[in-house]
Amino acid sequence: MTMTTEMSARDEVALSLAGITKRFGAVQALTDVHLDVRAGEVVALVGDNGAGKSTLVKVISGVYQPDEGDIVYAGRKVTVSGPSAAQHLGVATVFQDLALCDNLDVVANLFLGQERLLGPIVDEVGMEKEAWRLLRSLSAKIPSVRIPVASLSGGQRQTVAIARSLVGAPKVVMLDEPTAALGVAQTAEVLNLIERLRDSGLGVILVSHNMADVQAVADRIVVLRLGRNEAEFNVADVTTAELVAAITGASDNVVATRSARTNVKKESPDE
Repeated sequence: MTMTTEMSARDEVALSLAGITKRFGAVQALTDVHLDVRAGEVVALVGDNGAGKSTLVKVISGVYQPDEGDIVYAGRKVTVSGPSAAQHLGVATVFQDLALCDNLDVVANLFLGQERLLGPIVDEVGMEKEAWRLLRSLSAKIPSVRIPVASLSGGQRQTVAIARSLVGAPKVVMLDEPTAALGVAQTAEVLNLIERLRDSGLGVILVSHNMADVQAVADRIVVLRLGRNEAEFNVADVTTAELVAAITGASDNVVATRSARTNVKKESPDE
């Protein structure tokens, strides 16, 4: 593949949402939300509690169907009728609770519900080889794929959940608060995994409250507020203060006021 072809592939919009609206009775959860995710890009989705992040994640993953709006996957308008439909399309989701079975080993968790068969029997050897391949692709630090998930650390459990999302070769991976319950070292491990997903050409949607994590790995940041698009930033061009102001809706009375005061001081003649 030439450099031009590779750059073109990474510029391709893997998933696009336009005008997504979702109501629950009298409650307007999402209103005219737009979101684009390109191949080889990490897009962070941030917002305060009640901003609509979880609802949007569930719309993308097929748990909810939007009342209005379009979902375009790989250039084709699609209807995501349920989580299985999202997986078949190529959109994988790792929810915050991970949904792992503690009593099963790593291999069983990776292929739970999608076991591979060799004739009439389960292909244990083939699944074990594929498990190691997936984990190596993430440079994962898992001692064995035949130990119960209950014996793994928080970071290793998150690794297993992310590896499971790669079964079926998705184009977009969505991570819901992947570092919420992790320590410093485990958080660094998961952030490295996210970078490897991007480097492999996947589109990644990262939902997080942690601004340090977001600024460490994201390429773009989309801010939701009260169920609407509030702002969008390139990570290189935004400060933490600007992000917090956009999330809280305080830009009018904090950042803007501070900026205005600074400009007034600069323009005032020397006494």
